[in-house]
Amino acid sequence: MSDPTPTEATDGELRELVTRLTLEEKLSLIVGEDFWSLPEIPRIGLRKLRVSDGPVGVRGVTWDERDTSLLFPSPTALAAAWDPEVTRRAGFVMGAQTRDKDIHVLLAPTVNLHRSPLGGRHFECYSEDPLLTARIATAFIEGVQSAGVGATIKHFVGNETEDDRMSYDSRIDERSLREVYLLPFEEAVRTGRVWLVMSAYNRVNGETMTENSRLVNDVLKDEWGFDGVVISDWMAVRSTEAAAAGGTDVAMPGPSEVWGEPLLAAVREGRVAESLIDERVVRVLRLAARVGVLGDRAPAATTTPDDAIATLREIAARAMVLLANDGTLPLDPSTLSRVALIGPNALRLSAQGGGSAHVNPAHVVSIPEGLRAALGDDIELTLTEGAFTHRALADLSLDTAVDPETGEPGLRAEFLDADGNLLSSEHRLGSSLMFWPDNIPAGATLIRLRANVTPTVSGTNILDVRGAGRFEVDIDGTTRTIDMSAPEGTDVIETIMRPEATRIEIEATAGTEVAIRVDFSQGERFFMAALGLGWANPRRSEEDELTAAVEAARAADVAVVVVGTTDDIESEGFDRANLALPGRSDELVRRVAAANPRTVVVVNAGSPVLMPWRDEVAAVVWAWLPGQEGGAALGDVLTGAVEPGGRLPTTYPAADTDVPVYSTARVDGEHHYAERSSNIGYRAWALGEAAPAYPFGHGLGYTNWAYEEVAAKGDAAGVTVEVTVANTGDRPGREVVQVYLETADGTLWGRPEPIRLVGFAALDVEPGARTTATIDIDARTLARWNERDAAWATAPGTYTLRVGRSLGDLRLSTDIGL
Repeated sequence: MSDPTPTEATDGELRELVTRLTLEEKLSLIVGEDFWSLPEIPRIGLRKLRVSDGPVGVRGVTWDERDTSLLFPSPTALAAAWDPEVTRRAGFVMGAQTRDKDIHVLLAPTVNLHRSPLGGRHFECYSEDPLLTARIATAFIEGVQSAGVGATIKHFVGNETEDDRMSYDSRIDERSLREVYLLPFEEAVRTGRVWLVMSAYNRVNGETMTENSRLVNDVLKDEWGFDGVVISDWMAVRSTEAAAAGGTDVAMPGPSEVWGEPLLAAVREGRVAESLIDERVVRVLRLAARVGVLGDRAPAATTTPDDAIATLREIAARAMVLLANDGTLPLDPSTLSRVALIGPNALRLSAQGGGSAHVNPAHVVSIPEGLRAALGDDIELTLTEGAFTHRALADLSLDTAVDPETGEPGLRAEFLDADGNLLSSEHRLGSSLMFWPDNIPAGATLIRLRANVTPTVSGTNILDVRGAGRFEVDIDGTTRTIDMSAPEGTDVIETIMRPEATRIEIEATAGTEVAIRVDFSQGERFFMAALGLGWANPRRSEEDELTAAVEAARAADVAVVVVGTTDDIESEGFDRANLALPGRSDELVRRVAAANPRTVVVVNAGSPVLMPWRDEVAAVVWAWLPGQEGGAALGDVLTGAVEPGGRLPTTYPAADTDVPVYSTARVDGEHHYAERSSNIGYRAWALGEAAPAYPFGHGLGYTNWAYEEVAAKGDAAGVTVEVTVANTGDRPGREVVQVYLETADGTLWGRPEPIRLVGFAALDVEPGARTTATIDIDARTLARWNERDAAWATAPGTYTLRVGRSLGDLRLSTDIGL
């Protein structure tokens, strides 16, 4: 990958430009012009700078199914590859598409840690381990920025849960902050040279992060030398002087009630120094130069590569984790005549989680589509839902719904004012709609959706209506009112990402059109609005659906059951209630497995779930939230066309009561990170008695491995580890060699010091071949934070390096003096 980044602007050049700006112009550059951009100032050669959400793709400045984007596997899947080169490639492709959309900044990656598996945004983060997170995130940043696009590492810092995220206070001791929660940000700054850092909503040790001068000014900017832009999370700036002094460079979005006229007044009255504003403007102009919108610099001439879709398929397959296998996998199509594909997620793949990371792909390869292609036309593939686990029905189908205005597939969306005047009207292809403030016409008080639906099955069809507000629903001239207004004080993001839903039964005849009109309002005006319509054909009862799945499995050579989560479970805006699969998923798996011993379970989820049936089935594949190529990638993995090369980036529990850091509840508005000594994830598990279902780093494959030799040399300044492994199977394979460090007695400076990851390497090895992985461990990775001296240090002594396939399968060891 070449680096097409424009020439770096000098500090002198930037400061000279600042002297040419009026105070009003300076202030305009440190607050959003609108929801997604900073303004242009032509007389200094500054063009508009646009930002967009990530990290599973670049959505652009609208939430619109007509503006499509590549949908990448979830960040947990990227981390599961345990390969920075894979993530760097993903970052470059995403950065290239960002440029294609005329966007200059991507709001990704998310590097908050998997402290609790209940964290709602768990799927959007990488790992429970800070080193793995840092290495994967830094590679992603390098990939994005090599396309001339600014990456934004977020959310700085202590933002591990979603409930009450606007207000809670994360109480974290200094050692844990340094060794765990700050470490990925530090590596991104020092090694990845990231161009933006997003400050979080929450407080840390009493100070909200948009005002936290110690962490933003003293640590991030001064100690680490960060020269980029600290951009606030959206609406996170809630003060004028304190946020200006606390290190925030840009408040988003705009216009802002606290960083507009109030900040101008504060500068004029001497409460905020103009020199402080100047420093922020210098940073904004430096970013503008880097992304090619300042002076004679041009944006990088990077375009989405032709093999982008193939890359997404390859990454999704490589990230899938084979948790268990009795030899049933890979499937050999030549030995099969009928395969039963069963499960709610088999029919409705969760390709992505909920929240601001959402993008609209042109097409998602479904699991039936992918499996049919992988198995070939000679094998009968039967489809049964088996259980109803989705809270919302599937969107209106373009095969059955048409816009009554034009007759085109889709629906009509209209905006009306308080007097009923039509302000705008548009044809839409999807029926789950999101409108940002910039996309709602001024004066609109009502959104009307109209569609004509032609049912394909006679009987009791089902319509669902979704949104937070008041609805008038007209079905063939019969009107009803539904009030689903959100309670006062509800997080606006939660109401958007998990709106209430009401189901309406419709007695319909196949082939006879049903006219639907829905009027949606939220009072005098809209700020943001999300609403949707769903449809389902007549359904069997839950018990009859289960019975049908069992019979399908009994009649098949192999049963593939796909269960998992939905974007109502894994999403920004709220935490999970528990780790159980929804509805009767577990019962479905057990009853199918009892009917067919060759039952393969595919789990379609971005973060851990309980699998009480894991020892009752032939194989378990963890497919993550795999992105738009998920069905194709799964077909590749199940048939062995691609090795399932993923390894777990977090520990998977057997029971929720075993999880050492589980609850995300606040106590008096505070999250007390009481585990201290950096002990979350597998390090916390090591201090307890319970064994996980699957340990950190776990993942099987379709071949066998011998670990033959380990050697290490070096000292506290750095260690090099060489590990020789052999592929003893009969097919090519992918291995992830993992290196862990232990102290002699399991303590350090008077505290428990469990085993920890210090290095890893991904290898592709031909059958019968051997190779040596060389893993360099730098001084910083060896060191720990000494609270007494407030510095990084390595305690002298003899340590043990343990090497293996996972934390639960360590095969070699060697001692080293540090």
